[in-house]
Amino acid sequence: MSYNSPFTGNVIQPTDVSYSRITLTTDLQLTWPINGSDTDDAAARIMEVSTASSANELWMPPANQGSVGQDALIRNVGAVSVTVKDYSGANTIVTVAAGEAQYIYITTNATTAGTWGIIAYGIGSSGADAATLAGYGLLAIGQTLNQSQPVTTFSSNYTALATDRSNTYVWTGGAGTLTLTLASTLADNWFMFLRNSGTGALTVTGTSGDLINGSASIALQPGDSCIIVCSGTQFYTVGLGKSTQFAFTQLSKAVLSGTYTLTASEASNVIQKYTGALTGNVTIIIPSTVQVYYILNETTNAFTVTISTGAGATAVLTTGTQATLVCDSVNLFNANTILAGSSSISLINGSVGAPSLNFASETTTGIYRAASGEFNHAILGVLRSTLSATGLAIVGTGNFTGGIAGGTF
Repeated sequence: MSYNSPFTGNVIQPTDVSYSRITLTTDLQLTWPINGSDTDDAAARIMEVSTASSANELWMPPANQGSVGQDALIRNVGAVSVTVKDYSGANTIVTVAAGEAQYIYITTNATTAGTWGIIAYGIGSSGADAATLAGYGLLAIGQTLNQSQPVTTFSSNYTALATDRSNTYVWTGGAGTLTLTLASTLADNWFMFLRNSGTGALTVTGTSGDLINGSASIALQPGDSCIIVCSGTQFYTVGLGKSTQFAFTQLSKAVLSGTYTLTASEASNVIQKYTGALTGNVTIIIPSTVQVYYILNETTNAFTVTISTGAGATAVLTTGTQATLVCDSVNLFNANTILAGSSSISLINGSVGAPSLNFASETTTGIYRAASGEFNHAILGVLRSTLSATGLAIVGTGNFTGGIAGGTF
């Protein structure tokens, strides 16, 4: 029911208080602003409310002491949600989130609790709205935050920044480099999306020693894609998709002497070429993984290059030789034991110190071709026999256990 004036016939409204600023420190019971009230806890038409705890509630005055249509606009100007209840906290009318405003009004007033209508006013100008909250990787659509992955194409070398969080970068050039800002600067949980849609390899490298997948750099071949994530100290790739178009990569490494342990990035190259003027024998340690390698020894001087996993069988290459090797994660084997479909085998000329056909455990013993029309035999790098069209010449003394027939001696 409503209270009507006997003089005008209009609904009687309580004395109006236009605005009130309320800070809740406990539950607060409001009263209607009637004459003779000795409290400041009057319900105003517009109330700006804040609280430090969601346990503190705002209770509206008795509905049966007001007319239907009696209203209030409640705006939460704090950082904690405010619960608005009917008289004495019996039932929740509405919960006003931080920054929001809710308009409530009495629809029935037969009891102290009454029934209240609600109209959501949304976010006020001083509240944090979606557009204000949207940072890197987020997009405001209306009043909601949505994930954002804008696409940027690039064809020249680029350094990924903190502002590239959640961005997708698509490489469209030939060979190029993407450099990642320091992991400590980007911090834990930074990430970006990367795809190579170009025509050459895209090298992704860290800064100041930061590693990616445990290596100084990785190479994305055309068609490869991945998510790059930062731990705060180094980088990792997730879902590194390989192109169905197979592409070889080559490692060219200069060596001198001693042992060289390949990084994961170096060992990922199927073709490996070793160069340099050797001053001693060289051993190359590859990872203990199943792989096929094409090794080219283009070093100079009379020393060898040994390929090894650090255990098991090794492969020894002399200067100017090549080998196709199969690694079973421990041993290295010559990939060719027979030449299927072939009727002949061709060898390089070789030399007395590096015979073209030799033994893995003694590479200076074997056969070679010193000159046209010659078939030469070397033992430990020393010429011991030459077979030519004019006959056989043996270097050194001979010891024959049987007789010698024919010819003149």
